[in-house]
Amino acid sequence: MSENVKETSTTGERARAGAGAPADVGAPAPALPVEAPAPAALRARVRSLGPHMTRSMHAVAEAVASDPAGCSRLTVSALAAHTGTSEATVVRTARLLGYPGYRDLRLALAALAAQQESGAAPAVTVDIAVDDPLADVVAKLAHEEAQTLADTAAGLDLGQLAEAVAALATARRIDVYGVGASSLVGQDLAQKLLRIGLIAHAHTDPHLAVTNAVLLRPGDVAVAITHSGTTGDVIEPLRRAFERGATTIAVTGRPGAPVAHYADHVLATSAARESRLRPAAMSSRTSQLLVVDCLFVGVAQQTYERAAPALAASYEALAPRHSATAPTSRRTTRQEPRP
Repeated sequence: MSENVKETSTTGERARAGAGAPADVGAPAPALPVEAPAPAALRARVRSLGPHMTRSMHAVAEAVASDPAGCSRLTVSALAAHTGTSEATVVRTARLLGYPGYRDLRLALAALAAQQESGAAPAVTVDIAVDDPLADVVAKLAHEEAQTLADTAAGLDLGQLAEAVAALATARRIDVYGVGASSLVGQDLAQKLLRIGLIAHAHTDPHLAVTNAVLLRPGDVAVAITHSGTTGDVIEPLRRAFERGATTIAVTGRPGAPVAHYADHVLATSAARESRLRPAAMSSRTSQLLVVDCLFVGVAQQTYERAAPALAASYEALAPRHSATAPTSRRTTRQEPRP
Protein backbone atom coordinates (compact mmCIF):
# COMPACT_ATOMS: atom_id res chain seq x y z
CA MET A 1 0.00 0.00 0.00
CA SER A 2 1.26 3.44 -0.82
CA GLU A 3 2.34 5.48 2.20
CA ASN A 4 0.13 8.26 0.87
CA VAL A 5 -2.95 6.17 1.55
CA LYS A 6 -4.05 6.89 5.06
CA GLU A 7 -5.24 4.25 7.52
CA THR A 8 -8.57 4.67 9.27
CA SER A 9 -11.38 2.43 10.42
CA THR A 10 -14.04 4.24 8.43
CA THR A 11 -16.17 3.23 5.46
CA GLY A 12 -13.43 3.93 2.92
CA GLU A 13 -11.13 1.36 4.56
CA ARG A 14 -12.49 -1.44 2.39
CA ALA A 15 -10.87 0.16 -0.69
CA ARG A 16 -7.55 1.23 0.76
CA ALA A 17 -5.74 -1.90 -0.32
CA GLY A 18 -6.53 -0.98 -3.93
CA ALA A 19 -6.75 2.77 -3.66
CA GLY A 20 -4.65 3.25 -6.76
CA ALA A 21 -6.87 1.10 -8.96
CA PRO A 22 -8.98 2.82 -11.61
CA ALA A 23 -12.62 3.55 -10.79
CA ASP A 24 -14.18 0.84 -12.93
CA VAL A 25 -17.89 1.35 -13.40
CA GLY A 26 -18.29 -2.37 -13.82
CA ALA A 27 -16.35 -3.29 -10.70
CA PRO A 28 -18.13 -5.71 -8.37
CA ALA A 29 -19.87 -4.06 -5.46
CA PRO A 30 -18.14 -4.57 -2.11
CA ALA A 31 -19.87 -6.08 0.87
CA LEU A 32 -21.94 -3.34 2.46
CA PRO A 33 -22.06 -3.00 6.23
CA VAL A 34 -25.68 -2.51 7.12
CA GLU A 35 -27.74 -1.98 10.23
CA ALA A 36 -31.33 -3.09 10.66
CA PRO A 37 -33.33 -0.19 9.21
CA ALA A 38 -36.50 1.18 10.74
CA PRO A 39 -39.64 -0.17 9.03
CA ALA A 40 -40.14 3.12 7.17
CA ALA A 41 -36.63 2.83 5.71
CA LEU A 42 -37.17 -0.60 4.16
CA ARG A 43 -38.29 0.68 0.75
CA ALA A 44 -35.39 3.14 0.64
CA ARG A 45 -32.95 0.33 1.45
CA VAL A 46 -34.40 -1.84 -1.30
CA ARG A 47 -34.13 1.00 -3.83
CA SER A 48 -30.52 1.79 -2.92
CA LEU A 49 -29.27 -1.82 -2.81
CA GLY A 50 -31.35 -3.11 -5.71
CA PRO A 51 -28.69 -2.54 -8.41
CA HIS A 52 -26.21 -4.65 -6.41
CA MET A 53 -28.48 -7.66 -5.78
CA THR A 54 -28.68 -10.84 -7.78
CA ARG A 55 -31.83 -11.29 -9.85
CA SER A 56 -33.37 -13.71 -7.35
CA MET A 57 -32.56 -11.53 -4.33
CA HIS A 58 -33.99 -8.52 -6.14
CA ALA A 59 -37.23 -10.46 -6.69
CA VAL A 60 -37.53 -11.09 -2.95
CA ALA A 61 -36.67 -7.49 -2.07
CA GLU A 62 -39.20 -6.06 -4.52
CA ALA A 63 -41.89 -8.38 -3.21
CA VAL A 64 -41.47 -7.36 0.43
CA ALA A 65 -41.20 -3.67 -0.43
CA SER A 66 -44.28 -3.61 -2.67
CA ASP A 67 -46.52 -5.75 -0.44
CA PRO A 68 -45.27 -5.61 3.17
CA ALA A 69 -48.64 -6.64 4.59
CA GLY A 70 -48.97 -9.72 2.40
CA CYS A 71 -45.36 -10.82 2.79
CA SER A 72 -45.44 -10.36 6.57
CA ARG A 73 -47.94 -13.25 6.71
CA LEU A 74 -45.75 -15.61 4.69
CA THR A 75 -43.31 -18.14 6.09
CA VAL A 76 -39.83 -18.27 4.63
CA SER A 77 -40.89 -21.25 2.51
CA ALA A 78 -44.03 -19.50 1.32
CA LEU A 79 -42.16 -16.33 0.36
CA ALA A 80 -39.56 -18.40 -1.51
CA ALA A 81 -42.36 -20.12 -3.45
CA HIS A 82 -44.12 -16.78 -4.03
CA THR A 83 -41.00 -15.22 -5.56
CA GLY A 84 -39.76 -18.33 -7.36
CA THR A 85 -36.56 -18.42 -5.32
CA SER A 86 -35.16 -20.53 -2.47
CA GLU A 87 -35.33 -20.25 1.31
CA ALA A 88 -31.60 -19.52 1.38
CA THR A 89 -32.12 -16.60 -1.02
CA VAL A 90 -34.88 -15.19 1.19
CA VAL A 91 -32.63 -15.35 4.26
CA ARG A 92 -29.67 -13.80 2.39
CA THR A 93 -31.91 -10.99 1.15
CA ALA A 94 -33.16 -10.30 4.67
CA ARG A 95 -29.58 -10.07 5.92
CA LEU A 96 -28.48 -7.83 3.05
CA LEU A 97 -31.34 -5.48 3.89
CA GLY A 98 -29.97 -5.26 7.43
CA TYR A 99 -32.02 -7.80 9.40
CA PRO A 100 -30.43 -10.64 11.41
CA GLY A 101 -32.85 -13.13 9.92
CA TYR A 102 -36.17 -13.59 8.17
CA ARG A 103 -38.14 -13.42 11.43
CA ASP A 104 -36.85 -9.88 12.03
CA LEU A 105 -37.74 -8.90 8.47
CA ARG A 106 -41.29 -10.20 8.96
CA LEU A 107 -41.68 -8.09 12.12
CA ALA A 108 -40.48 -5.02 10.20
CA LEU A 109 -42.89 -5.77 7.37
CA ALA A 110 -45.79 -6.04 9.81
CA ALA A 111 -44.83 -2.70 11.39
CA LEU A 112 -44.51 -1.07 7.97
CA ALA A 113 -47.92 -2.41 6.93
CA ALA A 114 -49.46 -0.95 10.08
CA GLN A 115 -47.88 2.44 9.38
CA GLN A 116 -49.16 2.45 5.82
CA GLU A 117 -52.64 1.48 6.97
CA SER A 118 -52.76 4.33 9.47
CA GLY A 119 -51.57 6.96 6.97
CA ALA A 120 -51.72 5.74 3.42
CA ALA A 121 -49.93 7.71 0.73
CA PRO A 122 -51.91 9.30 -2.14
CA ALA A 123 -52.92 6.86 -4.85
CA VAL A 124 -50.71 8.27 -7.58
CA THR A 125 -47.73 6.83 -9.39
CA VAL A 126 -44.41 8.40 -10.29
CA ASP A 127 -44.76 7.52 -13.97
CA ILE A 128 -45.47 10.59 -16.05
CA ALA A 129 -46.81 10.13 -19.56
CA VAL A 130 -46.40 12.61 -22.39
CA ASP A 131 -50.14 13.25 -22.49
CA ASP A 132 -50.72 13.54 -18.73
CA PRO A 133 -52.80 16.56 -17.71
CA LEU A 134 -50.74 19.21 -15.94
CA ALA A 135 -52.70 18.66 -12.72
CA ASP A 136 -51.63 14.99 -12.72
CA VAL A 137 -48.03 15.96 -13.37
CA VAL A 138 -48.05 18.28 -10.36
CA ALA A 139 -49.64 15.62 -8.13
CA LYS A 140 -47.24 12.88 -9.23
CA LEU A 141 -44.14 15.04 -8.86
CA ALA A 142 -45.21 16.35 -5.47
CA HIS A 143 -45.84 12.82 -4.25
CA GLU A 144 -42.49 11.56 -5.52
CA GLU A 145 -40.63 14.50 -3.98
CA ALA A 146 -42.25 13.89 -0.60
CA GLN A 147 -41.52 10.16 -0.81
CA THR A 148 -37.92 10.80 -1.80
CA LEU A 149 -37.33 13.06 1.19
CA ALA A 150 -38.94 10.52 3.52
CA ASP A 151 -36.86 7.67 2.05
CA THR A 152 -33.64 9.65 2.32
CA ALA A 153 -34.29 10.71 5.91
CA ALA A 154 -35.26 7.19 6.94
CA GLY A 155 -32.23 5.58 5.31
CA LEU A 156 -29.58 8.15 6.29
CA ASP A 157 -26.84 6.68 8.47
CA LEU A 158 -26.74 9.11 11.40
CA GLY A 159 -23.35 7.84 12.55
CA GLN A 160 -21.79 8.55 9.17
CA LEU A 161 -23.55 11.93 9.08
CA ALA A 162 -22.18 12.90 12.51
CA GLU A 163 -18.63 11.96 11.51
CA ALA A 164 -18.93 13.89 8.25
CA VAL A 165 -20.20 16.96 10.12
CA ALA A 166 -17.31 16.74 12.59
CA ALA A 167 -14.78 16.55 9.75
CA LEU A 168 -16.28 19.55 7.95
CA ALA A 169 -16.50 21.62 11.13
CA THR A 170 -12.75 21.31 11.75
CA ALA A 171 -11.54 21.29 8.14
CA ARG A 172 -8.70 23.54 7.03
CA ARG A 173 -10.14 23.53 3.52
CA ILE A 174 -13.13 21.89 1.83
CA ASP A 175 -13.36 20.88 -1.84
CA VAL A 176 -16.68 19.80 -3.36
CA TYR A 177 -16.91 17.85 -6.63
CA GLY A 178 -19.97 17.40 -8.83
CA VAL A 179 -20.91 17.64 -12.50
CA GLY A 180 -24.21 18.21 -14.26
CA ALA A 181 -27.18 18.45 -11.90
CA SER A 182 -25.01 17.39 -8.97
CA SER A 183 -22.75 20.40 -9.56
CA LEU A 184 -25.66 22.66 -8.59
CA VAL A 185 -25.94 20.80 -5.29
CA GLY A 186 -22.18 21.07 -4.78
CA GLN A 187 -22.29 24.82 -5.32
CA ASP A 188 -25.12 25.07 -2.81
CA LEU A 189 -23.05 23.27 -0.17
CA ALA A 190 -19.96 25.37 -0.80
CA GLN A 191 -21.91 28.64 -0.65
CA LYS A 192 -23.56 27.62 2.61
CA LEU A 193 -20.23 26.75 4.21
CA LEU A 194 -18.66 29.99 2.99
CA ARG A 195 -21.46 31.94 4.66
CA ILE A 196 -20.44 30.57 8.06
CA GLY A 197 -16.75 31.31 7.66
CA LEU A 198 -15.36 28.04 6.29
CA ILE A 199 -13.04 27.84 3.28
CA ALA A 200 -15.00 25.85 0.70
CA HIS A 201 -14.81 25.61 -3.07
CA ALA A 202 -17.13 23.82 -5.50
CA HIS A 203 -15.30 22.47 -8.54
CA THR A 204 -17.34 21.78 -11.67
CA ASP A 205 -14.43 21.69 -14.09
CA PRO A 206 -12.95 18.15 -13.86
CA HIS A 207 -9.42 19.36 -14.65
CA LEU A 208 -9.49 21.98 -11.89
CA ALA A 209 -11.02 19.45 -9.54
CA VAL A 210 -8.11 17.04 -10.00
CA THR A 211 -5.42 19.72 -9.85
CA ASN A 212 -6.89 21.01 -6.59
CA ALA A 213 -7.41 17.52 -5.15
CA VAL A 214 -3.70 16.66 -5.38
CA LEU A 215 -2.94 19.67 -3.15
CA LEU A 216 -5.14 18.45 -0.29
CA ARG A 217 -3.67 16.92 2.85
CA PRO A 218 -4.79 15.52 6.21
CA GLY A 219 -7.09 18.04 7.86
CA ASP A 220 -8.77 18.88 4.56
CA VAL A 221 -12.11 17.46 3.40
CA ALA A 222 -13.26 16.45 -0.09
CA VAL A 223 -16.95 15.93 -0.83
CA ALA A 224 -18.12 14.06 -3.95
CA ILE A 225 -21.74 14.37 -5.06
CA THR A 226 -22.92 11.86 -7.66
CA HIS A 227 -26.32 10.20 -7.78
CA SER A 228 -25.12 7.25 -9.86
CA GLY A 229 -21.86 6.87 -7.96
CA THR A 230 -20.13 6.04 -11.25
CA THR A 231 -19.27 9.50 -12.62
CA GLY A 232 -15.59 9.37 -13.49
CA ASP A 233 -15.12 13.15 -13.37
CA VAL A 234 -16.22 13.06 -9.73
CA ILE A 235 -14.56 9.79 -8.69
CA GLU A 236 -11.12 10.79 -9.97
CA PRO A 237 -10.63 13.92 -7.82
CA LEU A 238 -12.08 12.10 -4.81
CA ARG A 239 -9.57 9.30 -5.31
CA ARG A 240 -6.74 11.81 -5.53
CA ALA A 241 -7.91 13.53 -2.34
CA PHE A 242 -8.24 10.14 -0.63
CA GLU A 243 -4.68 9.18 -1.54
CA ARG A 244 -3.36 12.55 -0.31
CA GLY A 245 -4.82 11.90 3.14
CA ALA A 246 -7.84 14.21 3.09
CA THR A 247 -11.06 13.05 4.71
CA THR A 248 -13.45 12.06 1.94
CA ILE A 249 -17.26 12.10 1.86
CA ALA A 250 -19.54 10.68 -0.84
CA VAL A 251 -23.17 11.72 -1.27
CA THR A 252 -24.68 9.13 -3.59
CA GLY A 253 -27.79 7.16 -4.40
CA ARG A 254 -25.70 3.98 -4.84
CA PRO A 255 -23.79 3.23 -1.61
CA GLY A 256 -22.00 0.28 -3.24
CA ALA A 257 -20.90 2.17 -6.34
CA PRO A 258 -17.24 2.90 -7.23
CA VAL A 259 -17.31 6.36 -5.61
CA ALA A 260 -17.72 4.69 -2.20
CA HIS A 261 -14.37 2.90 -2.65
CA TYR A 262 -12.61 6.20 -1.94
CA ALA A 263 -14.99 7.59 0.69
CA ASP A 264 -14.36 7.62 4.42
CA HIS A 265 -18.04 8.47 4.93
CA VAL A 266 -20.91 7.52 2.62
CA LEU A 267 -24.19 9.42 2.87
CA ALA A 268 -26.86 7.58 0.89
CA THR A 269 -29.68 9.39 -0.86
CA SER A 270 -32.87 7.86 -2.16
CA ALA A 271 -32.34 5.90 -5.37
CA ALA A 272 -34.85 7.88 -7.42
CA ARG A 273 -36.01 6.56 -10.76
CA GLU A 274 -35.19 8.56 -13.86
CA SER A 275 -36.87 8.44 -17.25
CA ARG A 276 -36.62 9.82 -20.77
CA LEU A 277 -38.84 12.72 -19.74
CA ARG A 278 -36.71 13.44 -16.69
CA PRO A 279 -33.13 12.21 -17.27
CA ALA A 280 -31.95 14.25 -14.26
CA ALA A 281 -34.90 13.60 -12.01
CA MET A 282 -35.71 16.36 -9.55
CA SER A 283 -36.06 13.83 -6.75
CA SER A 284 -32.40 12.80 -7.00
CA ARG A 285 -31.39 16.44 -6.55
CA THR A 286 -33.96 16.93 -3.80
CA SER A 287 -32.51 14.08 -1.77
CA GLN A 288 -28.99 15.45 -2.28
CA LEU A 289 -30.11 18.90 -1.14
CA LEU A 290 -31.62 17.38 2.00
CA VAL A 291 -28.28 15.77 2.86
CA VAL A 292 -26.48 19.06 2.12
CA ASP A 293 -28.83 20.92 4.46
CA CYS A 294 -28.26 18.31 7.17
CA LEU A 295 -24.50 18.73 6.80
CA PHE A 296 -24.73 22.52 6.85
CA VAL A 297 -26.98 22.75 9.90
CA GLY A 298 -24.85 20.21 11.76
CA VAL A 299 -21.69 22.18 11.01
CA ALA A 300 -23.36 25.46 11.97
CA GLN A 301 -24.37 23.93 15.30
CA GLN A 302 -20.84 22.74 16.06
CA THR A 303 -19.25 26.05 15.05
CA TYR A 304 -22.02 28.31 16.32
CA GLU A 305 -19.78 30.88 18.03
CA ARG A 306 -18.04 31.50 14.71
CA ALA A 307 -20.95 30.73 12.40
CA ALA A 308 -23.49 33.10 13.94
CA PRO A 309 -21.39 36.29 13.56
CA ALA A 310 -20.36 35.22 10.05
CA LEU A 311 -23.98 34.74 9.01
CA ALA A 312 -24.95 38.07 10.55
CA ALA A 313 -22.13 39.84 8.70
CA SER A 314 -23.09 38.28 5.37
CA TYR A 315 -26.76 39.19 5.84
CA GLU A 316 -25.78 42.76 6.67
CA ALA A 317 -23.51 42.99 3.64
CA LEU A 318 -26.23 41.75 1.29
CA ALA A 319 -29.15 43.63 2.81
CA PRO A 320 -28.77 46.76 0.61
CA ARG A 321 -28.84 44.57 -2.51
CA HIS A 322 -32.22 43.13 -1.53
CA SER A 323 -33.96 46.45 -0.89
CA ALA A 324 -36.23 47.26 -3.83
CA THR A 325 -36.56 50.85 -4.96
CA ALA A 326 -39.95 52.41 -4.34
CA PRO A 327 -42.28 52.01 -7.33
CA THR A 328 -43.30 55.14 -9.17
CA SER A 329 -46.88 56.31 -8.76
CA ARG A 330 -47.39 56.11 -12.48
CA ARG A 331 -47.46 52.63 -13.99
CA THR A 332 -45.46 52.17 -17.17
CA THR A 333 -47.54 50.76 -20.01
CA ARG A 334 -46.23 48.39 -22.60
CA GLN A 335 -45.79 50.04 -25.98
CA GLU A 336 -47.81 48.41 -28.73
CA PRO A 337 -45.83 47.44 -31.82
CA ARG A 338 -46.39 49.58 -34.85
CA PRO A 339 -48.34 47.99 -37.70
